[in-house]
Amino acid sequence: MTERYDCHYCKESLFGKKYVLRDDNPYCVKCYESLYSNTCEECKKPIGCNSRDLSYKDRHWHEDCFHCFQCKRPLVDKPFSTKDEQLLCTECYSNEYSSKCDECKKTIMPGSRKMEHKGNSWHETCFTCNRCQQPIGTKSFIPKDNNNYCVPCYEKQFAMQCVHCKKPITTGGVTYRDQPWHKDCFLCTGCKQQLSGQRFTSRDDFAYCLNCFCNLYAKKCASCTTPISGLGGSKYISFEERQWHNDCFNCKKCSVSLVGRGFLTERDDILCPDCGKDI
Repeated sequence: MTERYDCHYCKESLFGKKYVLRDDNPYCVKCYESLYSNTCEECKKPIGCNSRDLSYKDRHWHEDCFHCFQCKRPLVDKPFSTKDEQLLCTECYSNEYSSKCDECKKTIMPGSRKMEHKGNSWHETCFTCNRCQQPIGTKSFIPKDNNNYCVPCYEKQFAMQCVHCKKPITTGGVTYRDQPWHKDCFLCTGCKQQLSGQRFTSRDDFAYCLNCFCNLYAKKCASCTTPISGLGGSKYISFEERQWHNDCFNCKKCSVSLVGRGFLTERDDILCPDCGKDI
């Protein structure tokens, strides 16, 4: 006697019928499709055993239902993209959502390399120097007047030359007596320290930091012997070829300030009228 071979679910005989094995249990086609078939995202019908089940991110389609949402062209075995859970062929996606090249105005296709700068996009071959027309790629560039230039072309066409080293100034720089300088080239004539960002003065067209200028050229205070810069509005007293800082112009004996007051002299000393009575 032949052993019965029945559907695991409905128990009907599978003798002479098609069936599907799942976890080593046989099912008739009707039960298997009812229990286990995926539902097509497009038509919402079960994807039967005799149909090809196409899946993407846990979603399933009949082969005939797997097409572009816009143009309806089949996407089976073709590249595609998704937007808002809708399938789109590469062409429809590009026309609708991809960036347009700022140079040739054509679509930049997904997967192709593009260059971006300040919200604009270019094909890699369209992102070229406005002067030499060579692709810029990943090299440094400088934008000017809505055009982009590779650094060598920008320096040749636009950059000012440092009056000291004669090389182009591409960033920053200092203007002194209407002439351009690199910050690294604009140095104190005396100590060779950078003058950019600090106070300085000049003598005979040479620039000096305040310390060097005072040490080299400023007159010395008759009292403390340190230089009197006279820069920045600082005040000093001058009398008979001698100079004093305002704070140093004091009576030799009682140290009272003599600024704006009468005074007497005794050889190299200055005295207030009271202390000078004994002279």
